[in-house]
Amino acid sequence: MATINPYLNLPGNTEEAFNFYKSVFGGEFSVVSRFKDTEHGVNMPAEDQDKVMHISLPIGQNVLMGTDALESAGHFVTIGDNISISISTDSVDETNQLFDALSAGGKVEVPVQKMFWGAWFGMFTDKFGIKWMINYDEK
Repeated sequence: MATINPYLNLPGNTEEAFNFYKSVFGGEFSVVSRFKDTEHGVNMPAEDQDKVMHISLPIGQNVLMGTDALESAGHFVTIGDNISISISTDSVDETNQLFDALSAGGKVEVPVQKMFWGAWFGMFTDKFGIKWMINYDEK
């Protein structure tokens, strides 16, 4: 069964924000990945390489996730419109089924495909303007 979690896109202050959320909710980060750790990181401006590509903070049965939305990569944050719903699925079939159903009539930004971090991933805005990401990690 799919799980749903909030995903925050922040304008370069993700680490600061998540350290604040950690101080409020407690716990430990389950993932902290930086752009410099990716195959594309070497091609990024030096000031962006240490920014957060992905971070996860478990809170109860949920996970708060986020990223630095970098202007150098063409991403621009509008505060109040910078949250997506992230779906974690149990199979490639479930990933494709949910992606196709939810994105119908919307705008696909990233079709479901195998990504460099090893998961199947897709991203879209549905016909109601809600942003979604879907991810299946085969591990």
